[in-house]
Amino acid sequence: MTAAITLKKLSKNFASRALFKNVTASFAAGAVHLVVGRNGSGKSTLLRMIGGLVRPSSGEIVFAHEDVLIGYLGHATFLYPNLTARENLLFWQRAYKQPASEKDVLAMLARVGLAPFADTRAGVFSRGMTQRLSLARVLLLQPGICLFDEPETGLDTASRDMLHTEIARAAQRGACVLWVSHLAARTELAGTVPVDAVYEVKNKGLVLHKGTRADKEPAHEAACPAEPAKEPEQTLKEAAQVNGEGASC
Repeated sequence: MTAAITLKKLSKNFASRALFKNVTASFAAGAVHLVVGRNGSGKSTLLRMIGGLVRPSSGEIVFAHEDVLIGYLGHATFLYPNLTARENLLFWQRAYKQPASEKDVLAMLARVGLAPFADTRAGVFSRGMTQRLSLARVLLLQPGICLFDEPETGLDTASRDMLHTEIARAAQRGACVLWVSHLAARTELAGTVPVDAVYEVKNKGLVLHKGTRADKEPAHEAACPAEPAKEPEQTLKEAAQVNGEGASC
């Protein structure tokens, strides 16, 4: 697999606390990378650094394509409450200098189950509906890199199934997907979501574990400065047991 993102001796400090220290890792295009770790370990910070929202203290983040489009779904929705679902998606198409397409917007709303609410203001949506619209905002742009930080928040079982389908679809079209999940320790996630690699944020670094795709070994590199990387023998269910519940750092 071709590396879409490469971290080179990446470090991040907050005041006197070091979250990451000299981390080197790569993330492949056309693959799903699950990021797990205890609360406060730095999972969200990792995604925010890759997305350009937080600067690393030292080191480099190198993209295979300098002009790659990055889609980020975090704890903030980046939606306008006074605009309808349709208007929000049209706005983001224009913001990214993509042709505004009513047809594409309506098709995307249908994919996330919001077609009947296309002309409803986002400000009256439930938490789950808001999260689905935020997911649509990212997917509509077809980014080459998808950063999903706890995208299951507020979603019911049916909506989570839709999310997992869309994550797989993004990877199938060639996107590099990084996915932080606080549900990773739950049995149903381990059994239903195929991922190419599991990265455990631990000891100021990343430990690479084998994913759940039976036909693939993790074609990536990860380094944890505090201890040698473990052999990629754990399944997602085993590796994800380190993942805590609740908000990430």
